[in-house]
Amino acid sequence: MARAALRMAGWQVRFDGLPAAQGVAIVYPHTSNWDFPVGMLAKWSIGIPVTFWGKDSLFKIPLFGRWLRWLGGHPVDRSSASGIVGQMASELAEAKARGEFMWLALAPEGTRKYRDSWRSGFYHVALNAQVPLALVYFDFAERVVSVEKFIMLSGNLDEDIRLVAGYLAHRTGKRPQDAAPVKWKA
Repeated sequence: MARAALRMAGWQVRFDGLPAAQGVAIVYPHTSNWDFPVGMLAKWSIGIPVTFWGKDSLFKIPLFGRWLRWLGGHPVDRSSASGIVGQMASELAEAKARGEFMWLALAPEGTRKYRDSWRSGFYHVALNAQVPLALVYFDFAERVVSVEKFIMLSGNLDEDIRLVAGYLAHRTGKRPQDAAPVKWKA
């Protein structure tokens, strides 16, 4: 049903499988509230359970917060360094050791508004857990959700940024002017 709903809206989902049972998926660009329903429909059309981070204020809304958790959401307080990166890296590493399925999806921009760089939490989670990084894009110009490109981070920041930017930088969000450039600090 989700794939049919996307198709009726003119969207196509490209997905050929995952390289591992655990990983981190970054979704770029994140410029609109429409990214969430498109992403949820894509998730359901692919048929994989995905954990995602969301700003904690959304989880405080009665019933809505409970629904977000049911969908796989984890609240994150973006104003404090609460150790969510280390905690998630440990959870992924433990899932890997047990052979359990666990993928974390997040928007590295951290907001729909323009920023001059990405947040780097995804990088540290994937690198520390030694899991693949999926480069997922929502291209509103092409009306495509793609989950086709996976890389293993090397720990060489410049090389890793070059790989990610080469694949994602030219994708078009709903509001292109709000897309952050593909760069982050270690």
